[in-house]
Amino acid sequence: METHPDIVAMRNRHEMAERATSTPAAQAIESLAFLTGVYLAASPWIAGFSNLSALAVNNLVVGIAYALLMSGGFGRAYERTHGMAWAACALGAWTVVAPWVVSGDVSTTRTVVNNVIIGAIGFLLGLAASAMANERRSSRAGRGTSAP
Repeated sequence: METHPDIVAMRNRHEMAERATSTPAAQAIESLAFLTGVYLAASPWIAGFSNLSALAVNNLVVGIAYALLMSGGFGRAYERTHGMAWAACALGAWTVVAPWVVSGDVSTTRTVVNNVIIGAIGFLLGLAASAMANERRSSRAGRGTSAP
């Protein structure tokens, strides 16, 4: 049973995910991305624009989604990390434009500065995670292992 091709493939994927999450760079990206999502979710109350309810709800939902998306991608489903990182990039880009797109008058200096900075950080962390996933994927392909 231990030599069954499916078991061997699952074991190889698990070992690769363990190696990827054990690197300091991956751990740093994962930690910073989680903190970015948590800050984004709490930013209406931290930066003081919680009375702008549409943007406050937007930041809360996007922040929670970002934190959940990026907090476990490397360890749990390594094959999907590349796609998850691009989704994080999209959430970061949305955060940047949200003060102007969300309905109502929410584009105050405080909201714009907060969302542009945290959105840019989220976008860059998503790019970094995508680059790491792509690097791992290309190194695997270079060894002759097919990428799922």
